[in-house]
Amino acid sequence: MAMIGDRPGDWDGLVVLCAANGYDGIRLSDWHLAEHLSRLTPVLYVDPPVSCLTPVRSPRTAGVLTAPRLRKLAPGLARLTPVVPPFPSRPGTSGITSAVTRRYLRAATAQLGGRVRAILSAWPQYPVFGSCREQVRVYWAQDDFVGGAALLGLNARLLDKRERRTAASADLVVAANPVVADMWRGRGLDPVLVPFGTDADAYAGVESVPLPPDVSLPRPIVGFVGHINARTDFRLLEAIAGRGRSLLLVGPRDPAFEPARFAALRRRPNVCWVGVRQAAVLPGYLRAIDVGIVPYADSRFNRGSFPLKTLEYLAAGRGVVATDLPAIRWLGTGLICIAAPEDFADQVDRLLAEPRTAELAARRRAFAAGHSWARRAADIHQVIAARSQSPAMAADPVPHSARPQQHAM
Repeated sequence: MAMIGDRPGDWDGLVVLCAANGYDGIRLSDWHLAEHLSRLTPVLYVDPPVSCLTPVRSPRTAGVLTAPRLRKLAPGLARLTPVVPPFPSRPGTSGITSAVTRRYLRAATAQLGGRVRAILSAWPQYPVFGSCREQVRVYWAQDDFVGGAALLGLNARLLDKRERRTAASADLVVAANPVVADMWRGRGLDPVLVPFGTDADAYAGVESVPLPPDVSLPRPIVGFVGHINARTDFRLLEAIAGRGRSLLLVGPRDPAFEPARFAALRRRPNVCWVGVRQAAVLPGYLRAIDVGIVPYADSRFNRGSFPLKTLEYLAAGRGVVATDLPAIRWLGTGLICIAAPEDFADQVDRLLAEPRTAELAARRRAFAAGHSWARRAADIHQVIAARSQSPAMAADPVPHSARPQQHAM
């Protein structure tokens, strides 16, 4: 492993974050939490285990196989990439994956030095608790993984068994969604609800960033930023485009999901799909749109998820129309229009017709700022500190995110 080069004491109180998503590419919840948590305590970001075959399915991951396994990213933030045998999550190899990954964790934390305060694991299928003498074992239940097993290409029955075992071996379960929190309460555990947040600062100057050169749609524009896959209710995209509304799609798509319908949608002159875009340029695309949409289908996996894009639209001062999801209900604000599939396009039209005032945009941004990743990181840091009985434990043991929401209209 590559030498980090810091004094051992610099990494005292380390939180090992076993992330559901790799550090590179689209910046998802793991990336944001690591960035903000590392400002409060040292963090080791652990990529999901990869093998020599991983780049075949995901070419953008090829670079991780040649990069140092352990490397420093910023003060107080390091990254570890465990490389394991092929097919890491299959029944016959998952045990090997866990054993190899545990050795990586032991070696990496020993090299960094210092006391390991916690392992915060978002891995339902790989047991890693106890790898590095951590004080606190936290299972980060990001989604209803079992409900989304088919979408993730995993065996639901086996995943359910592994996840229950992982959660039962944890000192604490942090749930990122009210449905997921209720699910674990029903199983006899006592989870803490800390939903996902948004990088509000990234969109603070959205009105002054350059408009993207690859978007030439006439205003007003309806925008969807996110994955286009089986979680998407394709009918809603077709309904909006069918009314002649300009529709901008930003993000990757699953080529196996509705290929003929997607091709027909793209042929429309009022539809523009730009594919994946890096986080640094996303503010420009949000500047281009007038209303952001969350067109999720009604499925178990979606009901147990927290769509990041909802708060990102608000952070950019844009209106939002979303399908009815528990996480969006939990936000408790009239700034988000919750619409049934049959009147989704009508509600989009209604928001497009409303004047976009500076006062309304400011209220949207203020609401999003109250759900920042900085606050979410502070909440998770607080519950870990409380469980480890740290002197830094806050006086109020209930994190802000777990408190009832105030309704903003």
